[in-house]
Amino acid sequence: MSRQNFPVKPIANSKAVVGGENAPYRFTVLTDGLLRYEWADDGVFEDRASTFAIRRDLPVPHFRVLDTDDGLEVITERLHLYYDKKPFSPRGFNVQARGNFSNHGNTWRYSMPEVSLGGTARTLDEADGRIPLGHGVISRQGYAAIDDSKSMLFEKDGWVAGRRLGNRVDGYLFVYGHDYKMALKAFYAVSGPQPLLPRWALGNWWSRYYKYTTDAYVALMDRFQEEGLPFSVAVLDMDWHLVEDERVTSGSGWTGYSWDRKLIPDPPTFLAKLHERDLKVTANLHPADGVQSYEDAYGEMSKALGHDHSTGDPIAFDATNRAFVNAYFDVLHRRLEDDGVDFWWVDWQQGEHSRVAGVDPLWVLNHFHFLDNARDNSRPLTFSRYAGPGSHRYPVGFSGDTIVTWASLDFQPEFTSTASNIGYGWWSHDIGGHMHGYKDDELATRWVQLGVFSPILRLHSSDNPFNTKEPWAFGMEARASMNEALRLRHQLMPYLYTMNVRAAVENEPLVQPMYWSYPKREEAYSARNEFFFGSELIIASITTPRDFVTRLGKVRAWLPPGRYVDILNGAVYDGDREIWMYRSLDACPVLAREGAIIPMDGAQVPLNGGPNPDAFEIVIVAGADGTFEILEDDGSGSSPETVRWARTAINFDQASGAVSVKPTSPTTSGLPKGRKWTFSFPGLAMPKTIRVLVDGAEQAVNTEEVSGKVKVSLKSEPISINATISVELGPSPQLAITDAAKHIFPILTGAQMDFDPKKSIWAAVTAKTPLNGRLSQLHALNLDENLLGAMLEYLLADSRSMS
Repeated sequence: MSRQNFPVKPIANSKAVVGGENAPYRFTVLTDGLLRYEWADDGVFEDRASTFAIRRDLPVPHFRVLDTDDGLEVITERLHLYYDKKPFSPRGFNVQARGNFSNHGNTWRYSMPEVSLGGTARTLDEADGRIPLGHGVISRQGYAAIDDSKSMLFEKDGWVAGRRLGNRVDGYLFVYGHDYKMALKAFYAVSGPQPLLPRWALGNWWSRYYKYTTDAYVALMDRFQEEGLPFSVAVLDMDWHLVEDERVTSGSGWTGYSWDRKLIPDPPTFLAKLHERDLKVTANLHPADGVQSYEDAYGEMSKALGHDHSTGDPIAFDATNRAFVNAYFDVLHRRLEDDGVDFWWVDWQQGEHSRVAGVDPLWVLNHFHFLDNARDNSRPLTFSRYAGPGSHRYPVGFSGDTIVTWASLDFQPEFTSTASNIGYGWWSHDIGGHMHGYKDDELATRWVQLGVFSPILRLHSSDNPFNTKEPWAFGMEARASMNEALRLRHQLMPYLYTMNVRAAVENEPLVQPMYWSYPKREEAYSARNEFFFGSELIIASITTPRDFVTRLGKVRAWLPPGRYVDILNGAVYDGDREIWMYRSLDACPVLAREGAIIPMDGAQVPLNGGPNPDAFEIVIVAGADGTFEILEDDGSGSSPETVRWARTAINFDQASGAVSVKPTSPTTSGLPKGRKWTFSFPGLAMPKTIRVLVDGAEQAVNTEEVSGKVKVSLKSEPISINATISVELGPSPQLAITDAAKHIFPILTGAQMDFDPKKSIWAAVTAKTPLNGRLSQLHALNLDENLLGAMLEYLLADSRSMS
């Protein structure tokens, strides 16, 4: 794909346009809930693609126009526009959302303060907790606007440009009421979809700001493998290039394009060793200082740009100069990519200004790095900062250098999910925090747990020698929990990759706020650290320290209507309520509704790179029908349209209690010929009999109860991917009633308190009396608040236990 091969359809269908001819205003009805509004004193309107809007040529929705000498109305199923044909004003230009969405009215007025449920931010650099967020395209009032008046534009040939001068307005109004998902689908319709990520991008990334030598970096990767910790991306922070070398006599040293051969004497061999370990490589860039005379590529760059290299003057970075941008890629970076760099970490921190008004260098870098990485029909990826609406087209996002504090961790789940309100679904955070702050094993562990359920899991830290993220740098409890978390991330790869396809094809970001699916429930808006993780899971993040008595972390969660199982411990919960949930350091609440199906890599220690697995563990929550289609491929193809998908359909029928796995179709390269299979049923009451058949022939199985799950493993050799597998649990299998005592006993065992009261507490918990009597007795014991809360979680988890 050429860097200029950027397909756009920026000119709207003329039938969708109202005004514009011999008038200074123009409206375009892009969808029934998306309206573009423009003002130009000279009557010259913008039809070039912008960084936000690249596809305005959409199917024309049904709408009506009422046009009089002194007013204009446009009416669709979702909105009603009123306009007085004068310069835009709050009084003369307003749009009503059709429907009752707010107690304070449903009318948007031009230039009034914008309302939305938030979007995201350019950076979390030096953030220590909550920061202000930009706007998204949804609000509780039913409308939200994007001001696109000053964004960068793309010419017909794919090059960049600023806006025309003069008094101009270019805005987009989303009027979707509380149909939040449809608002985002409209956003993607006009701004383009999220790209399909390479599978390996969803695994663990290692990053550290540190002067690694070749031997030290390779030895670290081997240590991870010895510890059974899988990774897929090796990040080289800025010390891969010359920084403090005696040759660095100009510039800041932050910008560099020449290997530091004192650290890495043979770059191609070094990068080949990382590739041999199934790791992709990205290297850090700070391009602002241009190309200094000591750089290896200085002569070749000078020749390409007609620069007099004899002066030794630096070649300035200029994002608005086409010749420089071409040489930047074809000369400066290509030689490093030939050494083995797979993609680039673009760390632009120098603001939004360039030599051309309205051309933000970050936009230029993101756009062309992504397109350049797609050459030879490869699946593109870049790693850079958020530049504004439309940035979702250039994953992955680097959120910046956060402070290592509980406040930073506490904000991160909300920050990640809220970004989906502006379509930005692939944030990569510095898991564990980047700098300053303090050493806290519990904090680091909870952050890694959140990383498992983040779009990207990238461990990172500053150049402080005491700030590092290797699990063995922490105490035994934290180390064990981090190890399990990092393995779990790679075990989730089959699920994650399918959700990656869903994000690209169905416009469903991986991480979504609770209110997207439950906009009428007030609890969904207050559950800021809880989110949907793909189609099957709800995560309630623990982001505050545990208390001294219970040694448990806690989170206030809201469970939507239905019944849920924590797939990590098998506890069953009634939904439609708020609840405090308590967990030891090795877990956080990972909830799945009845009928959920989660495919996982069946290896206890998954491989580096996250390949298509040789074994599956299929997690199924009984209680309702469920379906899931696992999507796999061989890694080729730069977009979903060019990929040959291998599909494996899994169905669960609650009435018959039967699981059906269909043959993988079509078969494609990159898949094993056969696989081992395990089926896990968290929270399931053990059936009397369990039968497994492969192509109708019954198979020997191993059945066990472990960690609150019924696990059924086929004893046979790997099963052909062309086979049909059936698991028969018996009619209408039921989730087991939560055994409160089983969960409470370890809580009491670990409680830091006198031994004698524990016997009284246990007697109350296990008394053969109605629940109200047991609760009354526990309250009468005047217990620590958190200890009581931890026990109440399980005593009140499942209403079936109260009858």
